[in-house]
Amino acid sequence: LCPATVNQSGPERLVFVLTEGRKRQIRRMCELVELKVLALVRTRIGKVHLGRLARGQWRYLGPGEAF
Repeated sequence: LCPATVNQSGPERLVFVLTEGRKRQIRRMCELVELKVLALVRTRIGKVHLGRLARGQWRYLGPGEAF
């Protein structure tokens, strides 16, 4: 697996940065250290920030956005 960085952003919140995600990678990493994942939220894909897109929504890429 490719390396990931993990930072704590609150008492019950972690931020994972993956360069290449594999199926259930975050859940498995948490399981190894006995943490339970309650929710996962994708905030960006490459340099494309998703903003407040709801599940199932989409938008056109803006100028200069590519991944």
